[in-house]
Amino acid sequence: MCASLNKSWRNVVDARLLDILVCPLCKGPLEYDKKAQELTCRGDRLAYPIRDGIPIMWADQARKVEPASA
Repeated sequence: MCASLNKSWRNVVDARLLDILVCPLCKGPLEYDKKAQELTCRGDRLAYPIRDGIPIMWADQARKVEPASA
């Protein structure tokens, strides 16, 4: 039981942390994608991964996001 509890908290990002985090490149707002476990910057079209509940805010670790088709 302890192992399952330990695993579940790692997939949760503190809401207070999400309120203060911004894109490290443009300082713009980030959108949280709970399913993909990413923080996305629409301005720079980058998605920063969240690993073990910790946002990895390095540009070289971010994934390029394709623009949404209109």
